[in-house]
Amino acid sequence: MRVVDLIVRKRNGEVLQQEEIETLITAYVEGQIPDYQMAALCMAIYFQGMNTEEVANLTMAMAKSGEFIDLSDIEGIKVDKHSTGGVADTTTLILGPLVAAAGVPVAKMSGRGLGHTGGTIDKLESIPGFKTSLSRADFIKQVNQIKLAVVGQSGNLVPADKKIYSLRDVTGTVPSIPLIASSIMSKKIAAGANKIVLDVKLGSGAFMKNKEDAFALARTMVNIGEEVGRETVAFVTNMDEPLGTFIGNALEVKEAILTLQGKSRGPLRELCLNLGAYMLSLANQVKEIEEGKATLEKLLDSGAALERFAEMVAAQGGNPEIIRDLTLLPQAKYQWDYHMPQDGYIHSINAETLGIAAMTLGAGRENKDSSIDLAVGIKVHARKGERRQKGQPLLTFFYNEQEKFEAAKKMIPQVMQISATPPKTLPLIYGIVTKEGCLDLNCSF
Repeated sequence: MRVVDLIVRKRNGEVLQQEEIETLITAYVEGQIPDYQMAALCMAIYFQGMNTEEVANLTMAMAKSGEFIDLSDIEGIKVDKHSTGGVADTTTLILGPLVAAAGVPVAKMSGRGLGHTGGTIDKLESIPGFKTSLSRADFIKQVNQIKLAVVGQSGNLVPADKKIYSLRDVTGTVPSIPLIASSIMSKKIAAGANKIVLDVKLGSGAFMKNKEDAFALARTMVNIGEEVGRETVAFVTNMDEPLGTFIGNALEVKEAILTLQGKSRGPLRELCLNLGAYMLSLANQVKEIEEGKATLEKLLDSGAALERFAEMVAAQGGNPEIIRDLTLLPQAKYQWDYHMPQDGYIHSINAETLGIAAMTLGAGRENKDSSIDLAVGIKVHARKGERRQKGQPLLTFFYNEQEKFEAAKKMIPQVMQISATPPKTLPLIYGIVTKEGCLDLNCSF
């Protein structure tokens, strides 16, 4: 098999066969295929696309390129959740203990943040003493005992994706739906999930900027799941404004705890209830989605989900007292409020710019080698469509370095727009894609 022949065939819109894709991925990971040929193939895929079978074959070849996690020793149906990345998206820290408290095992492997999107592992490392690395035996044991563990991804999980993504990043082939879908799904499958719930973000703070592309990605990933025997559900959700009110690692842990305490309500809580209800349904814990939401609301109100979070923190070496004393989390030295300049409505909140401002303060990484400041970040005091009076706080900056604060503060004019009339508001959930189709009237198909 000559790689150049596969490049030419895909360039011409032909279909690659399973054996060809598997051989190609194996050879590339082993260093037998040069980067320039794989980059050329990625560009051919970018322009010509792939059919459902091709994407499924690529996904499985990538999943099998490294360690394949076996979760069969964990009792019950393992349902994983993945977000395509957003701003103030703390769902894993809420959903994990919430779903675990309902009896569904959550064996979660998460990543670190890069750019304006935060990473779950960085957030957890703001908890004093918390260990994000466990041996396989300890990981399995913990999930069987308390139904919950969240750790960093194994270094040998899907090495093909790491190599291919680095090429896509420098060759203009990142926005390819087959390549995005296979990248995400290969990691979920390699991590051992039986069933998968996806949260595809759409809007200014997300990678997918338009509705058609977001739904196309959602459909592609659901189809991959079906092709490889993993039932998959994909939500398409709003990321035109931050999901929560806090942006930054320790600050987002604080918001997760406040939500688990029942003190913080809003889109973050609402999305967790919806995602969690589908996780319970896929795990055969409930028959109806509304039943699942009602079950999860009771677990929030009773404090059971909060206690499960504390159990996980203690099991992984962290201080569980953070659920009662939020000052145990890293604290920034300084804070500064930006106030409403005049009466009016919040016309828009640019989630991406807010994420970049938080990154500028030190909360995120410009590149994979950047260090982060766990304490810094931003609080957003208003949501799109709300009316505010002159002088009310809109943003609070938490910072440690004056120079970084000054740079982040300059972005405020691009963050929020104020108007005299209320703007059109957008739904939190645009649609839910399953193997049967779309379950929401906001779907674009």
